[in-house]
Amino acid sequence: MNRDYPLERVRNFGIIAHIDAGKTTTSERILFYTGEIHKIGEVHDGETTTDWMEQERERGITITAAAITCFWNPTYTRNLKDAEGKPDVSQKVRFNVIDTPGHIDFTVEVKRSLRVLDGAVVVFDGVAGVEPQSETNWRYADESNVPRLCFINKMDRMGASFERSYASILARLNKNAVRFQLPIGLEGDHNGVVDLLTMKAYTFDGEKGINVIESEIPADMLEEAKKYRAELVERVVEHDDVTMQQFLDGKEISIPDLKKVIRKAVIANKIFPVFTGSALKNVGVQLVLDAVVDYLPSPLDLPPVKGINPNTGEEILRHASDSEPFTALAFKLQNDPFVGQLTFFRVYSGSIESGTYIYNSTTGKKERLGRIVRLQANDREEVKKVFAGEIAAAVGLKEALTSHTFCDENNPIILEEIKFVDPVISLRIEPKTKADQEKMGQALRKLGNEDPTFKVSANSETGETIIAGMGELHLEIMVDRMKREFGVEANVGKPQVAYRETILAEAEAEHKYVKQTGGKGQYGHVVLTLRPMQPLVEGEKVKKNVSRYDDFEFINSIKGGVIPGEFIPAVEKGVHEAMDRGIVAGFRMVNVSCELTFGSYHDVDSSEIAYKIAGSQAFQDAAKRAKPVILEPIMKIEVLFPEKFMGDVTGSISSKRGTIEEMTERGMVKVLHAKVPLSEMFGYTTQLRSMTSGQGSSTMEFDHYEVVPKNVEMEIIEKRK
Repeated sequence: MNRDYPLERVRNFGIIAHIDAGKTTTSERILFYTGEIHKIGEVHDGETTTDWMEQERERGITITAAAITCFWNPTYTRNLKDAEGKPDVSQKVRFNVIDTPGHIDFTVEVKRSLRVLDGAVVVFDGVAGVEPQSETNWRYADESNVPRLCFINKMDRMGASFERSYASILARLNKNAVRFQLPIGLEGDHNGVVDLLTMKAYTFDGEKGINVIESEIPADMLEEAKKYRAELVERVVEHDDVTMQQFLDGKEISIPDLKKVIRKAVIANKIFPVFTGSALKNVGVQLVLDAVVDYLPSPLDLPPVKGINPNTGEEILRHASDSEPFTALAFKLQNDPFVGQLTFFRVYSGSIESGTYIYNSTTGKKERLGRIVRLQANDREEVKKVFAGEIAAAVGLKEALTSHTFCDENNPIILEEIKFVDPVISLRIEPKTKADQEKMGQALRKLGNEDPTFKVSANSETGETIIAGMGELHLEIMVDRMKREFGVEANVGKPQVAYRETILAEAEAEHKYVKQTGGKGQYGHVVLTLRPMQPLVEGEKVKKNVSRYDDFEFINSIKGGVIPGEFIPAVEKGVHEAMDRGIVAGFRMVNVSCELTFGSYHDVDSSEIAYKIAGSQAFQDAAKRAKPVILEPIMKIEVLFPEKFMGDVTGSISSKRGTIEEMTERGMVKVLHAKVPLSEMFGYTTQLRSMTSGQGSSTMEFDHYEVVPKNVEMEIIEKRK
């Protein structure tokens, strides 16, 4: 069986944005214009294709990333005919699109989607411009080196401003954003766009704007369009010596030549084209799809994916080719009520057929791949085989988790794992009835497998089950899903902040664990030095004697075999366990560098358990002298409110130990940017509505951890007693 679409005509891209910027509305237009659906559903009616979960439709927000496959014939090829005089479909391109959430609590969906996508369309609200989650998503895209197009949406809204939104992209995201279009009319008068490359005006007619009408630029916009086209051409030719010379010689550069240079620059993340329109009013979306074809990469345009040979540790490259060994990355799990667990995976090289065995190099186990499906949000299309560059889902894999690598068993490779942020909020949960008890454990395990930012743990002292996540809404949705999808009723406690502990100074401690009983005794002796962990300098490699993790490193400086090598991992394990218990108030310790400098052993009595206990005790002794402190999560918040409430809003932020960083204006409202401890922000939305007569709104996302003031530390310790 051969692939039905050549790789150069495949585009894997995501729709990413801040909440309420119009991602899902844009995705719905994409499905309509590509012929996948014949009736557009609107978010406000709860009828969209990609927001298929009950919780999404009730709240009008996207919670889980939805994958859709569709096919697009660019508007500029519509009139082409084949040899028989029929419409030429040879230019059709397969889109694998992922509509991602915009709410910070579900940021895991954006991060893992960007890890496997080749490009992204970043949607902005034409009134608000760049918002907090726009910045976070842009940062994730930078981390994964994903080429982007920008779409300034909602030009029909009251207070919309293309220039203000474009300026916010330049100021807060990247100076390499370049305007490719101008809106025709704003607010209620918005009805089309001017394309600066073709120097044509485009309006959209027929059902849901399905017909793209090309015309001349309105006379009152012509001078402005000429000015910005000259700026566009100047910005483009900088990236190519040949066109730069033509430009300097005063020659007119053809549109195909400009497009080639733009494509190269976009793929290299040197240009971010900016388009505009209104998805809700059906203006501009088709031209963005044309730009996806013209400028975003196919899998062939990107460098080969890198991985590690699990047997030798050497680096391996896999090119986007069906002839290379099979390599894929599992990036998302989803519980389906009809078929069980779905494992979404991106194929980087080779191909795989249903009915064969799939090798998981992360676990070293094989599983039978019974069925493969392509997803249309929550609808499934069964396929027999998937090829390089495709995104699909496997049905019923039991051992697979997010970030696991699937590959050819004879050519093993492990791809880099997707890194996720730790939860910042937790709460106690207990089943309502005895019948719910067993079901709750199973439900929490499945939800935890699905979402790596949702953690489940047990308090060893009280026996309570603790769930942790990225925010109050995140945990609320998880409890709701337990009830609806798994039939589990639960009682929950009040939200708790996920505090951490660390050290601020260096300290050394020695511990000798000696226990003599009638027969064989126990002997373990270590000397540890603790320091605050320092980040790696760019280009610096981790040394052979160092085990380094995100928030901890263990350095083995033992010389001359004073402690046998087989006992060193036991010391590290003891240190890990001591870090989990904390020193000041029992919170997990982070950012600690622990060096094992000396010790001794006994030929007969030394054992792993003895060194583990010695390591744990020495760590605790040293940490108590290394200026241990409690860290609290600090949130970045953005508050929108009418100017007359400024005193109340700024006063409330100051009273919450907040630091106001900036005050700007957005149309008729004030926008306050501040950093505030999470512990002070519970219930803030309700307070804000109350103090602004319902006219204020806020968004919040995790920014960093910071040492708590001494008086707050004492309160935290008191509560933990």
